[in-house]
Amino acid sequence: MSQVRIHEKDNVAVVLEADQGSEAQRGHKVALTDIRAGEHIIKYGFPIGHATVDIKAGQWVHTHNIKTNLGDILEYQYQPESVNDSVSVSCECPVFQGYRRADGRVGIRNEVWVIPTVSCVNQNIRLIAEQAAAVCKDLPNVDGIFAITHPYGCSQLGDDHSTTQRMLADLVCHPNAGAVLVVGLGCENNHIAEFKKVLGDYDPARVKFLVAQEVEDEVCAGVELVEELAHYASACKREDCPVSELVIGLKCGGSDGFSGITANPLVGALSDRLLSCGGSTVLTEVPEMFGAETILMNRAANRAVFDKTVNLINNFKEYFVSYKQPIYENPSPGNKAGGISTLEEKSLGCTQKGGTGQVTDVIGYAERVSKKGLTLLSSPGNDMVAATALAAAGCQIILFTTGRGTPLGTVIPTIKVATNSELFSRKTNWMDFDAGRLLTGTPMEQLTDEFLQYIIAVAAGQATKAEHMGFREIAIFKNGVTL
Repeated sequence: MSQVRIHEKDNVAVVLEADQGSEAQRGHKVALTDIRAGEHIIKYGFPIGHATVDIKAGQWVHTHNIKTNLGDILEYQYQPESVNDSVSVSCECPVFQGYRRADGRVGIRNEVWVIPTVSCVNQNIRLIAEQAAAVCKDLPNVDGIFAITHPYGCSQLGDDHSTTQRMLADLVCHPNAGAVLVVGLGCENNHIAEFKKVLGDYDPARVKFLVAQEVEDEVCAGVELVEELAHYASACKREDCPVSELVIGLKCGGSDGFSGITANPLVGALSDRLLSCGGSTVLTEVPEMFGAETILMNRAANRAVFDKTVNLINNFKEYFVSYKQPIYENPSPGNKAGGISTLEEKSLGCTQKGGTGQVTDVIGYAERVSKKGLTLLSSPGNDMVAATALAAAGCQIILFTTGRGTPLGTVIPTIKVATNSELFSRKTNWMDFDAGRLLTGTPMEQLTDEFLQYIIAVAAGQATKAEHMGFREIAIFKNGVTL
């Protein structure tokens, strides 16, 4: 059996190659020493739970003999660590070919989006996008015409209603959209007149509106409007932009025992590299910070950011409590099959995607990134909800690590990073980049260089696997009454 010890303090190792008939499979843990019942299980240099029975050296360590140490809502002390907010790099900061927008932001796609105010017109906007794409297929510089459907926009009250409006407004303003058609039904809560109040100022050449109930043939009328918008977008051209203009979302899903060894540290190294060049990254999935939250709190840029991080964590715990649900009902069955035993273990691996950079801001769900550096974003861990929240926050790209595999994508390019080479080779139609090479001797710095160049290529127009497969889903968080 080959195995790796991640940190010198660890009393468990991760199996790289299992012996035939071994209980501990690839990605799972084995004890390095005898561990008595009640003693901490240490991985990544931190406790990930405690032993529920005596464990002998060499034995399999998993859910049958380990239990979480975590409790409920906690009080935290501000204990700032010295953080190098200017991580050194081995090369000059590169440029990429992007689309500079009128508001100064940069997009990496020049698409035309058709967005409904309400789900009642979802099929109508699909038809509009399909027919307009056929009409406009020869226009230069237009990277596609797409319908962005969702299930809400009516029969919602309070925060849910305003959240839907703010999320849709964020997408209308997204720099990856060269132009946008907003289609309403006409009788919904989120009717266009109300939605415009949330949207605020907009360029009427870039954003147009259509009320389906007010025209005889909404598909025909919609195609005409999209054709106008596509010609407007066609005038945009790619130009050299510094990587400091990139805002990159950090996400994981279907994690396994290698996530915290390969893909997540690679994404963390990439985050550090981008931040050193003046760029921005966004870490979310708040329930998957539980157990590792103090690492992020101690990297807060100041006391105000620390306080916002504490509120981020405890508010999400209170959400669980309000529904009488266990705060630590995590990891998922797939995580456990991949070797993850407790939420602490999952969180300590998950938060590595944020690298070692300073936490410069904390923003709420449906809010947009406004500061350079590493931002924490409030969102659940659900893959589709979190990916949509990252897009709405203004990220142009998502780096999505996975050890179990997923085809998922959203309205912005989603780069799927495999934690192991077996997954990368087996699911070539899903996976974009192989972080498993770290297990076979590729140095982190070399792989980070390659990863950055791949991201630059995607930013310049190279399609991800999810884009090839046509994934364009969004999901909006819901917490209240539906009429």
